[in-house]
Amino acid sequence: MSEAEESDQRRLARNVNELLQELRVAQAGVQILFGFLLSIAFTEKYATIGTYIRVTHLVTVLCAAIAVAFLTAPAAWHRVLFRQGRREDVVAVGNVFALVGLAFLAIAMTGTVLLLAEVILGGWLSIVVGVLAFAVFSGLWFALPFASSQRAQDRERP
Repeated sequence: MSEAEESDQRRLARNVNELLQELRVAQAGVQILFGFLLSIAFTEKYATIGTYIRVTHLVTVLCAAIAVAFLTAPAAWHRVLFRQGRREDVVAVGNVFALVGLAFLAIAMTGTVLLLAEVILGGWLSIVVGVLAFAVFSGLWFALPFASSQRAQDRERP
């Protein structure tokens, strides 16, 4: 193996390790959120809530479950493919899975905030709080990083 190939392999190994480490952070949070959301359905008060809150809760639980699936998938891919020399595939697919998982986590977090706001505030004010939560998550997790990336690409162009 040449030095260039070895460097590529080291870079890929580092990328896989960084990806899996980043996902550990998100996985813990989304799994705790998922458990919390599941427990709500088994409370006494849940039997008396309206359809709007039930549907919002179900959509939120489903988004959290989808986030868990996407955020844990790269670890499964790594486990299945790691002895086949397919780190590049793990990194490329894992990156997409991580972004999709984070998008569903943002929706699940927004739904959780919306549910809480509905119980505490009710009405249109809870929707405002939900919209603000969505703006914060989508802004910090997606809009700002993508804008920063675009600015960097624009600076590199002649």
